[in-house]
Amino acid sequence: MSNPSILILPGDGIGPEVMAEVRKVIDWYGAKRDLAFDVSEDLVGGAAYDKHGVPLADETMAKAQEVDAVLLGAVGGPKYDVLDFSVKPERGLLRLRKEMDLFANLRPAQCFDALADFSSLKKDVVAGLDIMIVRELTSGVYFGEPRGIFEEGNERVGINTQRYTESEIERAARAAFELAMKRNKKLCSMEKANVMESGILWREVVTRVGEEYPEVELSHMYADNGAMQLVRAPKQFDVIVTDNLFGDILSDCAAMLTGSLGMLPSASLGAPMANGRPKAMYEPVHGSAPDIAGQGKANPIACILSFAMALRYSFDQGDEATRLETAIEKVLADGVRTADLMGPEGGTPVSTSEMGDKIIEALDASL
Repeated sequence: MSNPSILILPGDGIGPEVMAEVRKVIDWYGAKRDLAFDVSEDLVGGAAYDKHGVPLADETMAKAQEVDAVLLGAVGGPKYDVLDFSVKPERGLLRLRKEMDLFANLRPAQCFDALADFSSLKKDVVAGLDIMIVRELTSGVYFGEPRGIFEEGNERVGINTQRYTESEIERAARAAFELAMKRNKKLCSMEKANVMESGILWREVVTRVGEEYPEVELSHMYADNGAMQLVRAPKQFDVIVTDNLFGDILSDCAAMLTGSLGMLPSASLGAPMANGRPKAMYEPVHGSAPDIAGQGKANPIACILSFAMALRYSFDQGDEATRLETAIEKVLADGVRTADLMGPEGGTPVSTSEMGDKIIEALDASL
C-alpha cells in the first residue's frame, strides 16, 4: 500500500521558512512513528508568477487534485502589487480553493495557557478557549454574479451579489454538524436572516440538516451579534458555522482572541475522493510577512499546527495530531518564544528553525 501523498506549496515571504520546519516534523513522523508520507513540492503565488508568469501553473493545479493533502505556506508581497488583478499571487490560492471545491474552511481559535496574557482580552475571558469556525468557502458574495464596477447614469456603481443554493448551504452545514459530533455537540449558526433573504434560506437549511443530528444542540445568532459575543464571552461557543463573508470577518475576530496570528492554523475541506479522504488544503492563517522574510523571525507554529490538522482530518491520525499539539504546548509552557511571542514576562528567544528544533525535542520526549 502506497504512502499518503502531500504536495507542499511554500509560496512567498516567510512561507518557505515556516514550511521548512513542517518538513522536519514530517520527517520525524516517518523516522520515529513509522508514518511516512510521499512529499512533493511546487510553486504558488508570487514565486510561481516569477517562474511561469501565472500565480499557479496548470501542472501544479493538476498535482493538487491528485494528492491526499496540500500544505500551503503564504502568498503575496509588495513586489507584486503592481500586477494585474488576474495574476496577483492571491489568485493562485483562490484557484486552488475553487477548482478543488474546498467548500468548508475550518478555522480553530485555541488559546494556549502559556499565551493567555497575549490576548487583548482579560485572561479569564480567553484562558482555555477552544472554538472552531466553519466558514463556507466557495460561494456567497465573493463569487456571486453579477459583479463588477459599472456605469450607471453619471456615476459608477460597484456590485457584488450574495448568492447561495440550498445544496451549497447544506454541505457546509453537514460538515459543521459532523465536526460538532466529534467535539462538544454544540453548534451555533450565524447569518443575517433579519435583513437578508440569503440569511433566511441559510437558517432554514441549517435547521433542516440539524434534524439529522438530534444530539447536537443547535442555536442561531445574527452575525453582528456573533461578533460582539466573540469579544464578550467567546467560551460560550464551540463550533460556529457561517457563510463566506461573515466567516471571513468572524474568524479573523476570533483569531485575535488568542493573541497572535502566528499561532493559528486552518483547513479547507472538500468532497471525499475515491479513497474516502476529503480533498484538503492546510495553511496557516498569517500572511507572507515580507518585512521579516529571510530573517529567522517567523513563528512556524501555525504552519506546524496546520500539519496537525492534516494528521487529524486527512490521515485519520487523531492521536498523532494530539501528540504534536501537546508537544507545541509543552514548548510554549517552557517559555520558548519566537519574536512575535516575546511579551513583558520575557522567555527564551529562538529563531524560526530553533523553534522547530524545540518542537522536535518535545516530540522525542513524548515517546
